[in-house]
Amino acid sequence: MGGSNGEFKWLTATFTLAIATISVCVLRKKWRVMESKVRELENSLKASLKKSAGERQGRIRAQQALRKALLQPMSDNLERACYPMKPIGIIHSCFSARNGTPRQPLLVPLARACLMFDPERVPPASLEGLEEYSHCWIIYVFHLNTDLEKLWKEPSKSKFKAKVRVPRLKGGRMGVFATRSPHRPSPIGLTVARVEAVHGHMVLLSGVDLVDGTPVLDIKPYLPYCDSIQGAAVPEWVMADNLLAVSSVSFSEDFASSLADCWKRMEQQSLYSSLDEIQRLINQVLSWDIRSSSQRNRPHKSMLTLGNCHAVDSTSDSENHSAGEALEQHITEQAAPCADIVYHLILEGLDVSYKIDGDGNVVVDRVAIQSEIPKNNQRPCNYGMWKDKLG
Repeated sequence: MGGSNGEFKWLTATFTLAIATISVCVLRKKWRVMESKVRELENSLKASLKKSAGERQGRIRAQQALRKALLQPMSDNLERACYPMKPIGIIHSCFSARNGTPRQPLLVPLARACLMFDPERVPPASLEGLEEYSHCWIIYVFHLNTDLEKLWKEPSKSKFKAKVRVPRLKGGRMGVFATRSPHRPSPIGLTVARVEAVHGHMVLLSGVDLVDGTPVLDIKPYLPYCDSIQGAAVPEWVMADNLLAVSSVSFSEDFASSLADCWKRMEQQSLYSSLDEIQRLINQVLSWDIRSSSQRNRPHKSMLTLGNCHAVDSTSDSENHSAGEALEQHITEQAAPCADIVYHLILEGLDVSYKIDGDGNVVVDRVAIQSEIPKNNQRPCNYGMWKDKLG
């Protein structure tokens, strides 16, 4: 009996030792497999980091080479230099057409515009802090220039006018770089506007001189301590602002009723809160003579051109077209001006009809909804979006 117990214990110990030995072998094998996988992962990670570092260095070298190529002297051929730029936003302005858009900023304090940034390129965080400034600079493109496509696609064949007509010189000419004419070798404009409010990827501006649809390249805050130059000198003809100011602006008896009819249809899309604001806007715009120099000097030209006494000024004072000059040369000095020329101002989607006499007195006749506006043309921003911020 004692021998049997001893033998059983010996077998049990042997079996246990065998199982332990097998377990150790299995564990060692698994450990070697795990070590192999860890080494593979480590090698893969090192390779990925090395590749990523190489790609980063490659991008840095490419950027440095591009920057060097762009900044190197181009005196032999300036056209080789290329600075790719893309608009970051679009202006939605109360000025539906170039005619009537102020020639300079802040001349019409009520002139409003909504600057809408491309949310894919300009996240709302980019505008944080802008609302603390009262004004901002806006860099934009003169997108309505008729020669824009030719200027960019075939710059070597595009010839700009060295001199342009200047309104303050009554049609006289000045070197383009001594003016703010939109017709420039690089059709880029610079203006300043009041920052009324910021909401998401939109900025509400006032005092603008920008036409609806203007592409914006950049904005920068206005800094009075360095942007306002005390004692800056300008030519005498620039100081003659009163040459473009009218004597008075009045409204006909039918104006109020026609504006009320239009307001019912435009209220939901307007940047303005009331009929009174719209009327004050029209008053401010027409406080300056918005006619072209040719219309001011030869009002009969519009009558002969259109065949009636209605004139729609769609050209800029600074435009210099030989066809227009030839037409003026065929109009004699004895031609009598039309006594009741009706001019049209397209503003906030309204067609405003007005007359102006020889003494500079403006009479606004009536207003109508601009017929060319499509019914599905919904303005992306209106006064209702901003009334809480405007107070």
